[in-house]
Amino acid sequence: MFFSKKKAPATTEPMDLDAVMQKFDRESNTRVWEGKAKIAVNCVLAAFSLFCIYVTLFASWLEELRLTSFVAFIVFLGYLIYPARKGRQKVNYMPWYDIVLMILGTGAFLYYTANATSIIQQGSNFEWYQIAIGIVGILSLAEVCRRSVGLPIVIVASCFILYALIWGLSNPTLWGKLNYIVHYLFYSKEGILSTPVNVCSKFIVVFIIFGAFLERTGIADFFIKIANAIVGGFSGGPAKVAVVASALEGMVSGSSVANTVGSGSVTIPLMKKTGYKPEFAAAAEASASTGGQIMPPIMGAAAFLMADYVGVPYSNIVIRAILPAVLYFAGIFIAVHLEAKKEGLRGLTKAELPRLVPLLKQLYLLLPLVILIYLVGTSQRSIQYAAAIAIVAAIVVSLFNKGNRITPKRIWEALAAGGQGMITVAAACGVAGIIAGTITMTGLANIMINGIVALAGNQVIVALFLTMLCCIVLGMGVPTTANYCIMAATCAPILVRMGVPAIAAHFFVFYFGIVADLTPPVALAAYAGAAIGQANPMKTAFTSTKLAIGAFIVPYVFALNPAMLFVDTGIWEVIQISLTSLVGIFAVSASLEGYLLHHMAWYQRLISLAGGLLLIYPGHVTDIIGVCLVAVVIILQFITKKNAMAQQNHALQ
Repeated sequence: MFFSKKKAPATTEPMDLDAVMQKFDRESNTRVWEGKAKIAVNCVLAAFSLFCIYVTLFASWLEELRLTSFVAFIVFLGYLIYPARKGRQKVNYMPWYDIVLMILGTGAFLYYTANATSIIQQGSNFEWYQIAIGIVGILSLAEVCRRSVGLPIVIVASCFILYALIWGLSNPTLWGKLNYIVHYLFYSKEGILSTPVNVCSKFIVVFIIFGAFLERTGIADFFIKIANAIVGGFSGGPAKVAVVASALEGMVSGSSVANTVGSGSVTIPLMKKTGYKPEFAAAAEASASTGGQIMPPIMGAAAFLMADYVGVPYSNIVIRAILPAVLYFAGIFIAVHLEAKKEGLRGLTKAELPRLVPLLKQLYLLLPLVILIYLVGTSQRSIQYAAAIAIVAAIVVSLFNKGNRITPKRIWEALAAGGQGMITVAAACGVAGIIAGTITMTGLANIMINGIVALAGNQVIVALFLTMLCCIVLGMGVPTTANYCIMAATCAPILVRMGVPAIAAHFFVFYFGIVADLTPPVALAAYAGAAIGQANPMKTAFTSTKLAIGAFIVPYVFALNPAMLFVDTGIWEVIQISLTSLVGIFAVSASLEGYLLHHMAWYQRLISLAGGLLLIYPGHVTDIIGVCLVAVVIILQFITKKNAMAQQNHALQ
């Protein structure tokens, strides 16, 4: 184990994590409720969680009734929790105009709930007051989304609606266009009540509550402790802890920023103390936390949406996501290891490491996740039932954990936290439904597809590149679930038209929508990590992009050759792809770090990069060439290191 050649100066000022979250995570800008008001608000939030669990598991309501009541709750809670503007909030204060907006918005959706049967039978002929109610409902949901999620997704939705009003529809009158838009977006199941909100109300809500219980029962904290015990003592240990812990914690989190701040508050200062540069420490945490969104089995809840869009079982999505996710985290893990070796950084001391034996005795805390994966993987229960059983399992196992034993108060807090966590996801899904519905009703999807296909010609790689740019731009500042919904409606059909298998196309747009959180200029996860590490934000964003290189390479590979997603391939091909891809990502990471066994010359980095890319791409010929190139680099590195050691010994003599 090597000791640091240089240490970053330790900061003496405590980091205000709430301030960081409020700056980079819109969800954290909430009203301040205290005392009896706080208890009342939390009771409403907990009641909403219980309502969602009941409706999801037991009720057999008409779908329109279930979805409109769900969105009505979201609008009501959205105004109750989120103020109109950022900044300091008065305690226990809600302005009159927010109360009016809350009543009008909630009332609009409850009107649909109360009259669902007659509205369905009514067809497309609506009275003027019904159009007005629909407009109020759409605008109120958009405002909740702006407050809880941010402005970018609302701007995108507004542009699409304006396009429909001005150019997209053939109705001769403005009233005719307005009537059609409101009917399509508010009263049909093609807009707000479409797939995103449906999947959110049916599946995602239970997993958000499950994540809240994992946090309250200490299971999420156990991830960091076990990662510390396993890899913390190795060279550059804190960075490796960040990678492992974020992979575990992030898969049940729907927010890259929240994951970065949550685990980064522990790992980033430790990385700096070990000797990592502030930008690298912040970037390592941000890239690992963002990767949590692609980590099976939950994938930030987007896996459920993908299963619905592609039309395959949920377990099918999870299995196909394994190898790309492993390659992503392997790339980051290798990069932080090589950086540690290059800088001569040590791991944590024995005194700083948690003892492994006591932690092994607490492995029962992972039982809820094991049960969840087993039930979902074997299809013995529906997804929502599996999550509900996992919640019960989390409560039960916590009873044996003295440090974080569950209490009625903690159960109540978890339900309230789950209820609040649903607001942003559901609001974003609702607005994503508006975007998808507008694209469908105007035929804009075909125009976009035809335009990019014509621009790309017969070159799939060109279509992939253009689609990547669209995904990164549209995905900036948008939460995981809504992000994927937009990509699935706008970008995935382009690739399918070009001959890319549907499942590969959806994985492609999902990956590039996610990395928008790392890609400058709107790299929210990287900026949040930079704030904690007191690092340069833009340098952190570029370093994050470099560390997350797997997310930029792997999607191209499985889009061009879906064997990486286990499509049309056998067991031996899977083994071969897994081994060669891991070696390939190692070679690519070494090239970007400029270090393998010793500092690499520029030509060695180029050879290593070429060899790594060839190994990642499935194929016998490319694998053979890739192995030869990587072998050449390793031999050159052995020679370079041997010569350097000989020179060092000669100088000492």
